Amino acid sequence: MKSLLQTLLQQAATPLAANHGITLNPEQIQVDHTKDKKFGDFSSNIAMVLAKSMNLQPRELAQQFLEQLSHPSILKMEIAGPGFINFYMDPAQQTAVIMQAITQKDRFGCSNLGAGKRVHIEFVSANPTGPLHVGHGRGAAFGAAVADILAATGHHVHREYYVNDAGRQMHILATSTWLRYLELCGEKFNFPSNAYKGDYVIDLAKKTYEHYGDRFHLSAVNIFAGVPADEGEPNGDKDAHIDGLIKNAKELLEKEKYAQVFAIAKNDILADIRQDLEEFGVIYDEWFSEQSLVDGGAFEIALEALKASSCIYEADGAVWFRATDFGDEKDRVLIKENGDRTYFANDIAYHVNKYRRGYNQVIDVLGADHHGYVPRIQGVLKALGHGDKDFVALLVQFAILYRGDERVQMSTRSGSFVTLRELREEVGNDAVRFFYVMRKNEQHMDFDLELAKSQSNENPVYYIQYAHARICSVFRQLTEKSLVHAVDEGALHLVLLNTPHEIALIGQLSRYPDTIAMAAKLHEPHSLANYLRLLANDFHAYYNAHPFIVEDANLCNARLNLILAVQQCLRNGLALLGVSAPEKM
Repeated sequence: MKSLLQTLLQQAATPLAANHGITLNPEQIQVDHTKDKKFGDFSSNIAMVLAKSMNLQPRELAQQFLEQLSHPSILKMEIAGPGFINFYMDPAQQTAVIMQAITQKDRFGCSNLGAGKRVHIEFVSANPTGPLHVGHGRGAAFGAAVADILAATGHHVHREYYVNDAGRQMHILATSTWLRYLELCGEKFNFPSNAYKGDYVIDLAKKTYEHYGDRFHLSAVNIFAGVPADEGEPNGDKDAHIDGLIKNAKELLEKEKYAQVFAIAKNDILADIRQDLEEFGVIYDEWFSEQSLVDGGAFEIALEALKASSCIYEADGAVWFRATDFGDEKDRVLIKENGDRTYFANDIAYHVNKYRRGYNQVIDVLGADHHGYVPRIQGVLKALGHGDKDFVALLVQFAILYRGDERVQMSTRSGSFVTLRELREEVGNDAVRFFYVMRKNEQHMDFDLELAKSQSNENPVYYIQYAHARICSVFRQLTEKSLVHAVDEGALHLVLLNTPHEIALIGQLSRYPDTIAMAAKLHEPHSLANYLRLLANDFHAYYNAHPFIVEDANLCNARLNLILAVQQCLRNGLALLGVSAPEKM
């Protein structure tokens, strides 16, 4: 219905705008469901949007629209307030959504909004230096939901995890693993303050020893020789200390042995991350290696393209990008004085690579602490000729986990954190997936463990799933009574669905396709989560007010059709959020 009205308004507005020398932007045509049925079913502010440019009063322009609008589905139109156009729709037309849901099944709500647009979405991409924690989980749930909603609306979506396997953090992990391995070999020393300290590093060391024995055993005296003092010692510097140990590790182990230690640490953790995400229902099309960019010369390709746009210069022995030309607070170093590339340089190479693979739009799902990173990448992409809509950065606030009144601190380096796996095992995948997306991604989130585990109406995911289970129970009762649901007969008698609860539920059902389309357009899965809560609420009210299996066969089949459509809608919506739709609870 909404799309129908938008089409009708566009057909009416286009010639009116042309008569005033105005080019109409289709995005100006907004149609919304009314919050109060006394104002009709839908409302549009199109007259108020266009009135000034046409030198008309909004109500005068609204009247011109009314004179041109006509459709069998529209019972009545009226002008309200300063110039709103309210539409009252034929109830018989509105009930058509019931059969759409039943016949379209898992395609109900899907559309061709994206028209096959190739979208690359990267999310999570945590350094493979430790298990995923609850902070990573929100990015995973959000990114997966955005990707699935885009796919449901006709976008060709590529889901990717960027494996940061070429940076300093991975060398810190490899060195941390080797040092724990040396402890197993009997070496005694103070473990570095800036190394990774979690128990999982000890597990990596044990696996290294089990696989290689004492192949990598060297004296701690040699390993710490010439290394700057650690934090807490006179003239100590924790970064210089760990970097010195990394340097010694590479030199003492030499290339082959160091690579073996590095590989066992990286591959073990990466396998754990992959398994964790798969168990969470988050599946990627590709796990893309940063090292492959380095080996393939991707940065050199990107650098040449930037040089051609005159956005690169040399100063103080370094190579810089003119980020200030694109709104950044300062220019950014790409190649340091010592010839090493910065993290930003590899990020540029990665994004250029995405477009070279043929994607029309690139979406980065980032932690909110990366907000300063966004204008830098935007600047690079603008320098390379990409438009504003070609790149979308979606910032996700980390979820904050509470146990009682105590906030749990999370730090991969210190090893004191709650893993995503632990959270999932405690409250279940469904609650975790839903809770992570029920707030707007940029809003802070306090994760209430007790609420997530509760089986009550206050728990939103339980409330929605219970609505689906209740519908399943109705159809089980039908079978137990040896009755048959005649869907075709029900379709002929949908006009009998005229109680306030039925009208409200049908209206809510009709909002589903528009909700999915808007969630895709704005990258806001929380709007779908909110919608499902409203649909569940309307169903529970209907369930409590009316019996469905009644003696009047026509009314019975019509009501069963309605709740079957609601069941399909709940199942489809939950699936897009990565949540199951149980038949019993």
